[in-house]
Amino acid sequence: MNRKQFLQTLGLGAAAMAVESLPGASLLQAAEPQLPAERKPLPKNAERLSFGLQGQEAVVARPVTAIVIGAGARGNVYAAYSKQYPASLRIVGVSDINKVRQQKMAHDYDISAEHQFGDWSEVFRVPKFADAVIISTPDDLHYKPCMKALAMGYHVLLEKPIAQTAKECTDILRQARKYNRIVGVCHVLRYAPYFLALKRVVDDGMIGDIMSMQHLEPIRFHHMAHSYVRGNWHSSKDTTPIILAKACHDLDIIRWILNKPCKKVSAFGSLDFFIKKNEPAGAADRCFDCAVEQKCPFSALKIYVREHRYLYVFDSLPEDRAGKDAKIMEYLRTTDYGRCVFRCDNDQCDHYICNLQFDDNVTASLQMEAMTSYGGRKTRIMGTKGDIVGDMESFTLTDFLTGKKYVWDEDISKLPGYEGHAGGDWGIMKDWVMAVANEDEKYLSSTIDVSVESHVMGFRAEQSRQKNIIIKM
Repeated sequence: MNRKQFLQTLGLGAAAMAVESLPGASLLQAAEPQLPAERKPLPKNAERLSFGLQGQEAVVARPVTAIVIGAGARGNVYAAYSKQYPASLRIVGVSDINKVRQQKMAHDYDISAEHQFGDWSEVFRVPKFADAVIISTPDDLHYKPCMKALAMGYHVLLEKPIAQTAKECTDILRQARKYNRIVGVCHVLRYAPYFLALKRVVDDGMIGDIMSMQHLEPIRFHHMAHSYVRGNWHSSKDTTPIILAKACHDLDIIRWILNKPCKKVSAFGSLDFFIKKNEPAGAADRCFDCAVEQKCPFSALKIYVREHRYLYVFDSLPEDRAGKDAKIMEYLRTTDYGRCVFRCDNDQCDHYICNLQFDDNVTASLQMEAMTSYGGRKTRIMGTKGDIVGDMESFTLTDFLTGKKYVWDEDISKLPGYEGHAGGDWGIMKDWVMAVANEDEKYLSSTIDVSVESHVMGFRAEQSRQKNIIIKM
């Protein structure tokens, strides 16, 4: 197959060849973060809210030392904080069964050979040599390494969800208390300037007492196909149900903003689209063999090759466009990422709604939808004096009495690492480093006990969905 035929197979055609002839064209279709648009002029009777953006550097007496267990996408995000702020954090060890990822992180952070490990258990066969561990492994590998790390005296930064069952979550809470160690759970949205501002205006009483809250998590159709049909979280049994695998962030945000204990939970949802009976005529096991691939919005060739989305899951990709695409095609022929979305072994719901009742009869709903073209959480909060409508980039608060509007739309692009979770990825790193350095969990917005509570809400929701009953907390 010549180059022209190869490009035509991928659906790129002459236009793609013309683009590739331009200088630097290999960057044109990379999935780069979009800079925020200029702030819109405010309407009459409106005022802009501006609380300022806090710096993300943890000012400590000496750098906190940490071992990264799980050198994938999330592990690299957290480790990268140490490159921006080397006086705050230093990565001194790495563990990953993927040798390529292990060696890359070891190279990037100059980690000595004796502190490079394969399986997580190898880390704990040597005497303690750091202040903390960062656990960014798959969901089913959170519990055991976290319990072992705490027993050996390490503080922990733990990727969400905490664990696969409510009991395992409470076990980790007890272990943290037993050994007096800090566990920061990566509820990173709490540290995003948007949600910090939202929480502030609610706590300041600007909308009175909250009556109800609606929260939408639009997963996006291609993200659903990537992560929850083909990807690491396609099986609720091997990982966690999607209400936790995807939306434990959102459960936590609801619980955090309402600041009341949850009393009852009910949930509905199912897997109705990404199943075999919905496959189109001409479908094949893999997209590159499919007769209707170019008509399918979930095509692996479309998502990974033509649009270059989610390439972080593929190791050792060449820099040049043709070489990169050829390597991606190799992965699509041998991994689940090349499979037809209607023929995968997935069981995660593709639509889900969770209803929650809190103290004082405050109600909330969380809706999670695969079939959206857009992302970014959409939130509406209804109070006795006003309401709030937001989309994770800006929110508008309306005062019922005066009709005056207050708009928050801070430009966060000046923050280092702002792309991750609306600026929350490095916000949590700052507070976690401060907590570890001072051995005081109060630096954390989300302590382990509160994080466990919001996780239990998710486990109860899944029980409700499966049994079709209302569950008391």
